[in-house]
Amino acid sequence: MAATTTKLKTIGSYAAIGDSFTEGVGDPGPGDSFLGWADRLAVLLADQREEHDFRYANLAVRGKLLDQIVADQLPRAKALAPDLVTFCAGGNDIIRPGSDPDDVAERFEAAVADLTGAVGQVMITTGFDTRGVPVLKHLRGKVATYSAHVRAIADRYDCPVLDLWSLKSVQDRRAWDADRLHLSPEGHTRVALRAAQVLGMEVPADPDQPWPLLRPRGSVDVTRDNIQWAREYLVPWIGRRLRGESSGDHVEAKRPDLLPL
Repeated sequence: MAATTTKLKTIGSYAAIGDSFTEGVGDPGPGDSFLGWADRLAVLLADQREEHDFRYANLAVRGKLLDQIVADQLPRAKALAPDLVTFCAGGNDIIRPGSDPDDVAERFEAAVADLTGAVGQVMITTGFDTRGVPVLKHLRGKVATYSAHVRAIADRYDCPVLDLWSLKSVQDRRAWDADRLHLSPEGHTRVALRAAQVLGMEVPADPDQPWPLLRPRGSVDVTRDNIQWAREYLVPWIGRRLRGESSGDHVEAKRPDLLPL
């Protein structure tokens, strides 16, 4: 399915809210910070304006659940009142055992309704197709259900929708970080390009362009990689869940104000 696009409007300010995906985890930046698709989209938007005539805030914090994002980030985004807000949330809720995508979507819609009345435009985001992701592939049905809700919400509130499910290029393992839960720099770049397309912009590269061919991997290589991944990433992730901890504990938003870019 082709990406849904909207007619490009003049965007002079942009605020991003969400979790690790929007914070940019997996795409290292200066020092201990991350870049990510939202930062990269902000650069593309800034390029449409005169120098220093664009402002950008990124309020996203890794590990946050939908209700935490709504409580902590949404009021700040409303107060900033930018021309554009990107709102991606619910993924961390969906992957929790026993979660109900219908319930998460209902709470997400309430937040979208609140946000659309206070800012210029709200772009919302579907989930990724997880069929090739270890551990998460068994949640594919829940992610698909939630993504269908997101598209319906977008229709009801006239929101552009960043449909990640249909972005085939991010189904390649090179689009993902070593932890297999966050995008790599190239993955973030492709999402940023698709987001710009959704906003009606001309982009410098096709986000769905094919990846270079790779040498086929043997079963021994795959098994070794899976064992190493489980030891380095999966076990600590499960441990944090059992202890009630979040990767975002004690993490502050990297760009809490609308600053020139």
